[in-house]
Amino acid sequence: MARYRGPVEKIERRFGVSLNLKGERRLAGKSALEKRPYAPGQHGQRRKKVSEYGTQLNEKQKLKFIYGVSEKQMRSLFTEAKRLSGNTGTNLVTLLEQRLDNVVYRMGFASTRRFARQLTNHGHILVDGKRVDIPSYRVKPGQKIEIREKSKSNTQIVRAVELVNQTGLAEWVDVDADKKYGIFTRLPSREEIVIPVEERFIVELYSK
Repeated sequence: MARYRGPVEKIERRFGVSLNLKGERRLAGKSALEKRPYAPGQHGQRRKKVSEYGTQLNEKQKLKFIYGVSEKQMRSLFTEAKRLSGNTGTNLVTLLEQRLDNVVYRMGFASTRRFARQLTNHGHILVDGKRVDIPSYRVKPGQKIEIREKSKSNTQIVRAVELVNQTGLAEWVDVDADKKYGIFTRLPSREEIVIPVEERFIVELYSK
């Protein structure tokens, strides 16, 4: 399945929870989910009984939409997470958190992961001084992520940095907002990663 490119607020309404797919609109209380807290469509306000499989599928879909990954990428990451020691679900979320586009978002250089992916694709991001334009690039603890010099005055980047005062920064990054660079200091624990997903259902789904 290809990556979803349609209206993202419909996705949040479908699941009935914020997935942080909209940046400033969400912070301003103008998201579609707040205005219409029910699923889209003619029968959106009806309550539906969700099966066990439906619950597992919903959790997987939420995780995919949050991090902006395709089904192929998700399956590949799950296979790797299963090979690693420890809890498979936790490993999966940690691997997603190490994606370069996610780290750029966590450092506050982009108001959404979608914009962070765009910045990366367009060559605005440096890793240890070298341009990296692959959003799925896996960032390792200790690596330096920065906005290239020519892009530091980009209005959307500047605005994203300003919004960090409202959203706060992740505990596992150390950022110099003025110079627009940060260090990915360590891998986060699962408790620190606040996302509305129960990954155990995803493990059950892929383990069938």
